[in-house]
Amino acid sequence: MARRGNPLERILGRLDDLDPGNLAILVQRLARERALLETVCNTIKEGILVVDREGVVQYANAAARALVGLRAKDVGQAQLWKAIPGLAQSLAWRPGEGAARPLPATSREIEITYPERRLVRLHAVPLEVPHDRRLGEHIALILSDITEEQRSTQELIESERFDSVVMLAAGVAHELGNPLNSINIHLQLIRRQLEKLNLGAAGPKIKSSADACATEVRRLDGIIRHFLEAIRPQPPDLSELDLLAPLAEVLELQQQELENLGIRVEVDVINPPPPVLGDHNQIKQVYFNLVKNAMEAMERGGRLRVEVRADDQGVTLTFADTGVGISPEDLPRVFQPYFSTKRGGHGLGMMIVQRILRAHGGHISLESRRGRGTTVTLQFPLKDRRVRLLEGGKE
Repeated sequence: MARRGNPLERILGRLDDLDPGNLAILVQRLARERALLETVCNTIKEGILVVDREGVVQYANAAARALVGLRAKDVGQAQLWKAIPGLAQSLAWRPGEGAARPLPATSREIEITYPERRLVRLHAVPLEVPHDRRLGEHIALILSDITEEQRSTQELIESERFDSVVMLAAGVAHELGNPLNSINIHLQLIRRQLEKLNLGAAGPKIKSSADACATEVRRLDGIIRHFLEAIRPQPPDLSELDLLAPLAEVLELQQQELENLGIRVEVDVINPPPPVLGDHNQIKQVYFNLVKNAMEAMERGGRLRVEVRADDQGVTLTFADTGVGISPEDLPRVFQPYFSTKRGGHGLGMMIVQRILRAHGGHISLESRRGRGTTVTLQFPLKDRRVRLLEGGKE
């Protein structure tokens, strides 16, 4: 018989010949090696699972237990297929068949909903252990949490989409600007010629029409200019800002329109917010867009409730209306460019709001129920907390 090359295997081969002293030394050595391997496996960020032919988890490192919601005492008892329903079918693994039906190495992405919703990249590999057919009927599963990676990728895609929209808008604005300038010049020439001609009673009417055209041209030019200012990516001019100040300005500006629509506005300041680092004009634009959206979503007699609260993490503002709401299928598309649930809407308002919040280190979330209204939540980091993070990043 060929000698085994592994020293430990040679010792185990002479197990019956060991005296109690050497046996104790061997047990201690095995315990140390097991403890070392456990420490290494628990240090790894990826989850490692070993599952037997029945789907019972025979080993799970700390990362794997956290991902699939297992406790240490569940190892050796819990079935993985119950922790992650549908995984067995996804891997084409039929519990109970074991080595009779070899499992090919598999790699795919799955979604885990418990204990929290995560996106995981899974690698499944059948174990091949020489001299141990029983272990050869196990599979090893390597789980990598790619939730943040996926979120970053999605944000990058959204940023690139926004840049493409800006480029398109700039091109369209340029193409519209040239004929508008030409129309304005020719209107000025027409008005000069009218002053030289004796048109009698028709003269004032023609002049009035020319003046109206010139006014509309200037209005269109202003719309294009403000549109470009709104969507052109500009870094915020950060300074110490009281978030209630631009809110008061927006509500005062839109007060008459709100009253005409019979919309009641309630502002509830749970606790006065501390100052944050923000761009006054950009935050004012955020508030204006949200209030305008709420007004357009509500019938006469609606209610808009603005709640302001602060804690040691930041300042939170919620805008809750009693409007028509947004359907579940439309909700994920709200921040996409050119998507709008309003007739005649350009579909850029919420995308602009999201961009401004991100530039301020903040976050926006949205909840809505069809026929019940919409709630938009804005979260801003505290000024001191933001400064500490920036200083920490420099070290």
